[in-house]
Amino acid sequence: MSIISEIASATTKQTTDVKETKTSAYTADYGKTVGKPQLSEKAAKYYESLKKKYGNMDFVLVSKDMKETAKSQVGSYANPYRMVVLVDEEKIERMAEDEAYRAKYEGLIEKASSGISQLRAKTADNPNVKGFGMQVNDNGTATFFAVLKDSSKAQKARIEKKAAENKEAKKEAAKKAEEKRAEEAKAEKAEKSDWNDGGIYIDDEAGDVLIQASSVEELLQKISDYEYNLRADSVMTESEKAIGGHIDFKG
Repeated sequence: MSIISEIASATTKQTTDVKETKTSAYTADYGKTVGKPQLSEKAAKYYESLKKKYGNMDFVLVSKDMKETAKSQVGSYANPYRMVVLVDEEKIERMAEDEAYRAKYEGLIEKASSGISQLRAKTADNPNVKGFGMQVNDNGTATFFAVLKDSSKAQKARIEKKAAENKEAKKEAAKKAEEKRAEEAKAEKAEKSDWNDGGIYIDDEAGDVLIQASSVEELLQKISDYEYNLRADSVMTESEKAIGGHIDFKG
């Protein structure tokens, strides 16, 4: 074979190899994400099958470097129509490889999926409930959360106070160095991510109340307790007092 023929043959083989690589390449559509998660081909295929298996849920894939950010902003992911499931890329990778690990975490998702109808039925008449979600934790548990409209009388006072504080902060910030302003912004962000011991956080800017719990049943009870305490702090009519204002979500 001449040198020209050998070069032509090699070129043809290289072209064929490239075409075969492109044909066999797997392109994954992660859907909704937080950060820039990257899954292996096996994990990506498993994630697709997981989303299809629980098609009544809204999955959000979180990159490993954004897990804490997602945790502090769970309220922004709540969906009024389907329960949101926040799961990070590391868990999906392991679920794709480890059958026991997969069974454990799919069990959590399965339990949440079966509780969706209960959540909807129990809160159907509550106009303050904006959505639900769950986050798959590292310790083999799940955290459930609900987002409610903050309809308390104290909301207006908090917003007005916050606006006044922001206005004053802007005046001070104009006199300070950029480094100082960055430190204050970082401190404010950290403060916003804190939840109280009862698993309730009030987001003044969004006008929302975020409630978290370790189970669907506990979440429902916390919603009930929050609504009851809210009404107890308000002036009730005689008919409301007669009813008592407490809804039993355990039934």
